[in-house]
Amino acid sequence: MRNRLWRMLMIGAMLTGTAACTAGSVKPQCDEKWEAAFGAWARAGFSGAVAVATGGRFECLAGYGTADDATGARNTADTVYSIGSVSKAFTATAILQLADSGKLSLDDPVGKLVPAITGPVARATVRQVLLHTSGIGGSIGADDQPLGRAAAIAAINRMEPVFPPGTGNAYSNAGYTLLAVIIDTVSGMSYRDYTLTRVLTLPGGAVTGGFWHGRPPPAGPVAAGYLDDGKPGRSNDFAGPYWATEGNGSLAMTTRDLATWAHALFRGGLVTPESAALAADPGHPVGEGRSHTLGGWVAFDAPVYGKPIVAIAGGGGDVGHNTAVVWIPAREQVIVLSSNRSVLTAEELLAATVPSLVAGDPLPTPATPAGGGDPAAIAGRYRLDTGGSFEVALAGDRPRIAAAGADAVGALFPPSGRFSADDLRAHEKRVLGMLAGQTEQGREEREAAEAEHGPITAVAAGGTVVADGEMRTYVTLTTRDGPRLGWYAVDEHSNIEGAELPAEPPGLTLVPVAENRYRPAGPGPDVTLDFAGDGVTVSGPGGTATARRPA
Repeated sequence: MRNRLWRMLMIGAMLTGTAACTAGSVKPQCDEKWEAAFGAWARAGFSGAVAVATGGRFECLAGYGTADDATGARNTADTVYSIGSVSKAFTATAILQLADSGKLSLDDPVGKLVPAITGPVARATVRQVLLHTSGIGGSIGADDQPLGRAAAIAAINRMEPVFPPGTGNAYSNAGYTLLAVIIDTVSGMSYRDYTLTRVLTLPGGAVTGGFWHGRPPPAGPVAAGYLDDGKPGRSNDFAGPYWATEGNGSLAMTTRDLATWAHALFRGGLVTPESAALAADPGHPVGEGRSHTLGGWVAFDAPVYGKPIVAIAGGGGDVGHNTAVVWIPAREQVIVLSSNRSVLTAEELLAATVPSLVAGDPLPTPATPAGGGDPAAIAGRYRLDTGGSFEVALAGDRPRIAAAGADAVGALFPPSGRFSADDLRAHEKRVLGMLAGQTEQGREEREAAEAEHGPITAVAAGGTVVADGEMRTYVTLTTRDGPRLGWYAVDEHSNIEGAELPAEPPGLTLVPVAENRYRPAGPGPDVTLDFAGDGVTVSGPGGTATARRPA
């Protein structure tokens, strides 16, 4: 649920006053230049919705693919998606509003604002929590874990800092839950009531969204999400309480409404002009021309893409939704993409097109798939001599390949983008150390797994992949209930940033590029798969690996 877009990217007629893009005044449409490009990406696997607005005027409002396989409903600009960590920008906006009204200072220690916060993080300032420099990282619970306000505060108080406040950087869902507690305490309203009436509601009264679980929900039809294996993701029927995601990932809305809201934010319709600038300006550098902002976004310096931009993304996990947003200040343009399938996510599509989007150039389009023969003919299990295996099955009318074993995972998912082989090995080491109990969060994670599956007698690494802009190490836990495959994403301090247990093996949807030759759909790993007879050869930057079907 974290904002991973800064990692992915490294591989909105002007209205008067403080008004933004008006949601009710624009018919769903897409200018020809946008429709041609996004239509091509939809044919390559993108399923979701797009909103592009420049200077407050919508240039593209469109949907692609099916929102719900059970009903046949199509995605549109008015389809609702969970926006995951994009919710952090709304939480940060609430904090900036409270600072504008004098109810808090960004330099107040959080313990001063919320006396119930008595743990080590009490010394951290609101500014440090906004910028992920408070010293606490990770999350206080799984997204659908019932967690009340008091339990959330207790969990935050138990968190041990990984560095003194202000001396490092650790992306923190828990920190933004803490900000939601501050809003709940300082505003005189509940977190949800404040968010609805002061943040989601724009000047003029338009409401731009709601909560994924519980009330108030957003208006509009909700997209079903679909996971890597094509199965439906978790629906929005969790009964709560919701404090595991409050502040850090609990909102949902349409691409139209998200673009409208972002334009209002950066044009000063929700906060003072000074705070609107803080929301976009670099606040704490994190390297490679990127900085966290006090608005919950990531700012990219001009040298990265030729113009300064700010971006944010969220989703993934077990819902199957993904949302990515870019604001280009030089032309007051906002681009919002939401997806409901993992074949080609919103983040992946934005990563493939953002250089052209920022430059104002025509968007690149994916290569047109060539005829590849009968996909059913390549279905089956292929074994490597080194022990791992690949499983090819049909997901709809497309073949999908999954890898089992570190050797197979390494062949199918070679190091890519900003992550080297050394980075993947170091990540695997941190995950194994975390599960061995070297961190408090690791001990809690192991206890939770054992409570559900029985004692863990062994932990075996199963390879590390780069997915949704983050490293994920797969592990097999030997338990009373048998082996359980899962994956963990951790930061440099071994804080858990994402996890799934149990999980399906890592896999890719394939598209044909020649007779019996396939590549991953969308901007996936740089590998080619050649099927011949009873074998498949996977070729990538590190060499080739051949696996065969048993006789």
